[in-house]
Amino acid sequence: MTLGGERSIMSDMSSNPSPNPPIRRLKTYTGAQGYVYQYYYVGKRAALPDDPEAPATEFIFDVTSDRKLTYAISVFLPETARAAWSQVHGRDLNDAEQYAAVKLRLFRAFDEIEDVKANGRRLSIDAALLDASLASLGVE
Repeated sequence: MTLGGERSIMSDMSSNPSPNPPIRRLKTYTGAQGYVYQYYYVGKRAALPDDPEAPATEFIFDVTSDRKLTYAISVFLPETARAAWSQVHGRDLNDAEQYAAVKLRLFRAFDEIEDVKANGRRLSIDAALLDASLASLGVE
């Protein structure tokens, strides 16, 4: 599968030593606008070099709000936001903290964007949002 670039997304994902594909955990989230979304995490990769968000890590989720059409949503965590957070807090973010911030950004889109499929397929996290999201989880 290729997402908007010449590289296969599966070749860029964290390696899975098993010959079997990973089992996807379908999760549900009810947005503030009343839509019920089902989503699962596909994986992450470095943003393509020509992407406007680069340099960043792109986290990809497959999402549906009608159980008929599934579409990809990319949440970009720019290097600048991570570096700013690290400078303030004196340490780097670990993988779980990065994923938590990305997932909160996805939920925020579900809550705030009326038509996520049309207007929320590319999301980004700036330094202020990263700090606020992690602070809401008690991450210092």
